[in-house]
This record gives sequence, structure tokens and C-alpha cells, in this order.
Amino acid sequence: MQTVHTIADLRAALSGRGHPAFVPTMGNLHEGHLGLVRQARSLGDITVASIFVNRLQFLPHEDFDSYPRTLEQDAELLRAHGCDLLFAPREADLYPEPQTYKVQPDPQLADMLEGHFRPGFFTGVCTVVLKLLSCVFAGSPGVAVFGAKDYQQLMVVRAMARQFALPVEIVAGQTCRAGDGLALSSRNGYLSEAERAQAVQLYAALRGLADAALAPGADLPALEQRALDTLRAQGWQPDYLTVRQRSDLQPPTALQAGTLVALGAARLGGTRLIDNIEF
Repeated sequence: MQTVHTIADLRAALSGRGHPAFVPTMGNLHEGHLGLVRQARSLGDITVASIFVNRLQFLPHEDFDSYPRTLEQDAELLRAHGCDLLFAPREADLYPEPQTYKVQPDPQLADMLEGHFRPGFFTGVCTVVLKLLSCVFAGSPGVAVFGAKDYQQLMVVRAMARQFALPVEIVAGQTCRAGDGLALSSRNGYLSEAERAQAVQLYAALRGLADAALAPGADLPALEQRALDTLRAQGWQPDYLTVRQRSDLQPPTALQAGTLVALGAARLGGTRLIDNIEF
């Protein structure tokens, strides 16, 4: 595996190598990331991963400075799982001047849920993703793989790529879970031992909400409130637990199986976790 740090070196390394399959990450890799890399290997001629902790998507009170940076370990994992090229830019490489041009995503999709509780988050995500995609796919079209755990992010990025006619197909990678159902996340490492044992309650709450929503005569607002109250009683601080249409993340017009997704975000101690279940 080759590692490069500058955009010029990245483009030189990709020249003549065919169609890239790209997995963007912020590092501190776990099995979920590695599953995306394995998926990408079958989708292109050269498998590319990036590691960059993007300042633009962190709010002032969030964990940008403390976010785990484990580049050497991450590079070994990527090498072992068949990645061909690692792009690991420094901040000055990717943002050599202040990034005053930014992508404003569609507020109908981006200002709800995560965007409501983390204002400006999707502007930061779209800006860095657009820049990374322009770096990787400058010479040849290809595929980029994004994890479905970040469901709204996947939809926002997919819409951006479509509207800007980017030469890249955005592919979803399945959420990877621990044996008890907890969605794998770099932020799981912030959990204490007791919190880790409790963390599966978010997945259980979403599973219960999804099952109850398909029952005859379901009162969705009441079910969502009950799910929030249950998590609060277990010591969580939930931001949202809700059922939405998969197509546009709007409240559903009909509770029809195969068209819905239950999404949740909640803080357990000092750690904010997100998850979703399609049903």
C-alpha cells in the first residue's frame, strides 16, 4: 500500500490506474470501516482510503481536538485489508488557504435530525467530501462507499453528488454491529465499561419503535414519545428517536413496511451515539 499526503501526489499515484473505489474516513478505524474497504475492493480498479479529521464538521463544543488520531495503526489495518492507496493529508494539504467556499446542502434534507442538533454539520461534511471526491476522481470516474450507519449523511452526500453531476457513484455500506447489536463507531471508545454494557439500549429502543410502528392502528407520535421517555428513564439524554420515510426523511404519510427507517441519536454520559434501522 502506498501512502501519500498531498493532492498532487494523490493524483500522480492514481494516474493510469483505472477507476478508483474510495472510502473516506476520519481514522481510528474499526471493523465497520474495514468492511467498507473490503466492499470497495470489488467495485473499482484501485482501492483508495482517506484519513482526515475534518475541522469543518465539528461544532465549537465538540471533540475535534480530542478525536482519536491513530494513523500508524490505521495504515497497518488498511494494508492488511487490501487497500492500495492511503491519502492522509495534513490540514494544510487539504486546506492550504481558509476554506471560504463551502457547500450549502438542501435544508429540506440537511436541517432536520442531525442538522437540527448539530447546525452547520452537513455544510462541513459536504465541503470536505466534495473536495475529497474532486481530488480522487479528477482523472477517472468511480465509486465511493459510505457507511449506512450515518444514514442522513449518506443521503445528503448522494444528493450532492447527483446535483453536481460528480463522476462518482455513492454506494452504501451495511452497518457493522457488535454481537449485542451495538453499531460500531469510533466514539464507542469513549464509553466506560458500564456505559458500553448499556449502549445497546439505543438499538433496542429503535428496534422496539420500528416493530410498534407496523402494528395495526399505530399512533406514531405516541410511540416516538414513549421511546424517548424509555431512554431517558435509563439514564440517556436523547436528541431524537423517530420514524421517517427512507426516500426523503420526511414524516411518513403511511406506515408501510419496506419504506421506513427508524433513526436515533442520544447521549450516554459524555458520548453521543447514533443509529438507524430500515424496516
